[in-house]
Amino acid sequence: MVLPLRLIPRLAAAARLPRAPRPISRRARLVPALAMAAAYSKGSGADRRLLFRQLFEKESSTYTYLLADVADPDKPAVLIDPVDRTVDRDLNLIKELGLKLVYAMNTHVHADHVTGTGLIKTKVPGVKSVISRASGAKADHFVDHGDKIHFGNLFLEVRATPGHTAGCVTYITGDADGQPSPRMAFTGDALIIRACGRTDFQGGSPDLLYRSVHSQIFTLPKDTLLYPAHDYKGFTVSGCSVS
Repeated sequence: MVLPLRLIPRLAAAARLPRAPRPISRRARLVPALAMAAAYSKGSGADRRLLFRQLFEKESSTYTYLLADVADPDKPAVLIDPVDRTVDRDLNLIKELGLKLVYAMNTHVHADHVTGTGLIKTKVPGVKSVISRASGAKADHFVDHGDKIHFGNLFLEVRATPGHTAGCVTYITGDADGQPSPRMAFTGDALIIRACGRTDFQGGSPDLLYRSVHSQIFTLPKDTLLYPAHDYKGFTVSGCSVS
């Protein structure tokens, strides 16, 4: 459920906002982001504390993300945007890796993600569901802009990025000492690679989405890795200078 990124300047003009500069050389700029993402997946470099996996559900073209602090004795893990069809696959992977799932987190309310969270809670006692307070959904733990979700010695920062839905948030790895570098942002449907989420659903707003993306995501360091909730063209990751 996306709008081409080329429509954002038109939406912005309608809202009397400045046009976004036209990106250049997508292929050239994707290469560094892909290289850094590959290093994370292999656990290389100074970030061996973080275990990271990007998981894909092909029917809805949805990405789910698994992060864990493997330097902590309990190996606590979080799962971002779980999909109902692939819950068993994801839980089997978590078991194989010897992780302890503590949070099932959603970037926004849509049926596929929320249903996946509910299934996880029935299969893994003690897992807490997490979602934005502004979403209006039910959860064990509600988050607001600026909150932090801790798992072991790692944490994710919450940034409110409404526009696709009223309760959209982006989860970003921490910027403190001991946190992974470069940072990673899990943008949900607010921003995907070369596009943004649709705004014609209930609670959607093109003006609000434009402001969210430019004030909360594009202000991150240029080497930040951006991971979307969906992709329909085979892309896996981009950077702030690409999207």
